[in-house]
Amino acid sequence: MTSSGTPPDGRATRWAGQRERRRREFVEAGMRAIARFGPEVSTEQIADEAGVARTRIYKHFADTADLQRAIALRAAEMIGAQFSPLWGVSGTPRDMVHATIGAHIEWLSEHRELYQYLMRQSVTGPRDVVADFKTAIARQLTVLFEYYLGLFGADQRVGETIAYGLVGLVESSTAHWLEAPRGIDRDDLRQLLARWVWSILDDTLRTVGVALNPDSPLSDLDYRTLD
Repeated sequence: MTSSGTPPDGRATRWAGQRERRRREFVEAGMRAIARFGPEVSTEQIADEAGVARTRIYKHFADTADLQRAIALRAAEMIGAQFSPLWGVSGTPRDMVHATIGAHIEWLSEHRELYQYLMRQSVTGPRDVVADFKTAIARQLTVLFEYYLGLFGADQRVGETIAYGLVGLVESSTAHWLEAPRGIDRDDLRQLLARWVWSILDDTLRTVGVALNPDSPLSDLDYRTLD
């Protein structure tokens, strides 16, 4: 019973659930419209994709920025789902480098228009999902790098700088490749970036006299000290 003695009829709860469902439907329509019309998609085109008048969208979103924010949040969920399985994988250093870079290239390739849309919103919109995405990966890599640098007696403080630098290298190289592939296919790009990333990691370890075997599981810590 409520304080007025009137039992709740659940209409407010049902309306809230229906409103959230409709918001999700419009966001998915936005995703399809971005893929169809490109990063400069308009609210009118999103409404057309959803099969409604533009004014119907504004019954569920405060304004265009609110819709953009919801699309950005959905994109963040997709990116997280793409990368979260990688952090629990136990394998060789080479495998982990290739898997992470491969996932990055795959996501950007499969969602090129959405990535460009997010880049536009990072300048004019309410949320920079691209920056969030890069930061999330860099933080995960920082934890990993600092752990192994500590085991080998290296300066753990450089782990964060290396992590952010590598993420920037891979993201900017892949973004440029999407615009101008110059005959380089996806696998060639992955191999090229993986070689660069491993070279940086290997050089960092060699400065403290450690040569890590890139083809041995990290759990085995197969390495040798350098004279």
